[in-house]
Amino acid sequence: MSKGKVVLAYSGGLDTSVILKWLLEQGYEVFAYMANIGQKEDFEVAEQKALKIGASKVFIEDMRKEFVTDYIFPVYKANTIYEGRYLLGTAIARPIIAKKQIEIAKQVGAEYVSHGATGKGNDQVRFELSYYALNPKIKVIAPWKDTAFLNAFKGRTDLLAYAEKHGIPTKQSASKPYSEDDNLLHISHEAGILEDPGHECEDSIYSHTVSPENAPDKPTKIKIEFKDGIPVKVSNLNDNTVKTDALELFEYLNELGRENGIGRLDMVENRFVGIKSRGVYETPGGTILHEAHKDIEGIAMDREVMRLRDMLSAKFAELVYNGFWFSPEMEFLMVAIDKSQEVIDGEVTLKLYKGTAYPIARTSPSSLYNQDLSSMDIEGGYNQEDAEGFIKINAIRLMAHRNIIDKNN
Repeated sequence: MSKGKVVLAYSGGLDTSVILKWLLEQGYEVFAYMANIGQKEDFEVAEQKALKIGASKVFIEDMRKEFVTDYIFPVYKANTIYEGRYLLGTAIARPIIAKKQIEIAKQVGAEYVSHGATGKGNDQVRFELSYYALNPKIKVIAPWKDTAFLNAFKGRTDLLAYAEKHGIPTKQSASKPYSEDDNLLHISHEAGILEDPGHECEDSIYSHTVSPENAPDKPTKIKIEFKDGIPVKVSNLNDNTVKTDALELFEYLNELGRENGIGRLDMVENRFVGIKSRGVYETPGGTILHEAHKDIEGIAMDREVMRLRDMLSAKFAELVYNGFWFSPEMEFLMVAIDKSQEVIDGEVTLKLYKGTAYPIARTSPSSLYNQDLSSMDIEGGYNQEDAEGFIKINAIRLMAHRNIIDKNN
């Protein structure tokens, strides 16, 4: 007798293929689900593999455009970076995957959802918090936190033996002794030989960017147009290529970033569960977009609004990284970020060259820049004598502090 229906977030890899078979052995009817968010994957081969293992049906959902418009752009509109460095390529992909998984569970009448994330990482938290936020009644099967599963599978050797026993094809490669997560925004490389933070990441590991040393000797100049903080047009000033569709625009930024060696990052970060981990990331298009967006804000955003937004951006990054995309605090932050972006319009010209995306010019109909006021050669309505009183007022507490120090000495 079936224990019920379960929708499994399926990647086609070793772990989730074993989990699919294991769930069937436990007595569940399994529906496999694959989210196409831009990863390099042969979905047809993966579908046939899941059906051969025993899945009742395989759902393959193309969510690339939604991923760009509803997840990537909002995160970059907020200038969101985790721990000042990480552009959240894996973290922001999890809520869109979970959202569709819950929708499919409702569609097929499944009481359960399942995933292949380990009990040490961030993804288990991101998936499961999203599941419960979207459907409080859903039941989660997380094999890597299940005693029976952990007793059966101590590590990769046991997984491979089980796969061989059940005729599950595997793609084992000694040339890649590390883990990767790939999507439209980035690719991450971690674990395996990269677990030693003192071990230099070989250039051969990078797959989404050329080495900056091998990038073209001639810079690529592009112009990105923003409306309300969102990129709406990219123009290549070298060859006149223009992209306006959101998905095509972002894919083109990826292409340009890849060619020019932009977006590499090697760091040690703090996981939500309290463990430090080393991640090697490639985020070519995202890095270009981040630099351009920061630059247009420089000319169009009020100083005090920017200071407040920067405070919110740090919290925004923490919420995305820790899995709280579908939370009341995120809804609150989204409203504030949207408000801050209402006049962030204009164009930024960037030079892409050997690993850098360097803004070189910007214009905005919302510009707060007054050339006459800023000029060292033109008075421009600014009385420089007023600065004397301004400085003296701001010096009051500094002089008082010095007097206390001198008195106590």
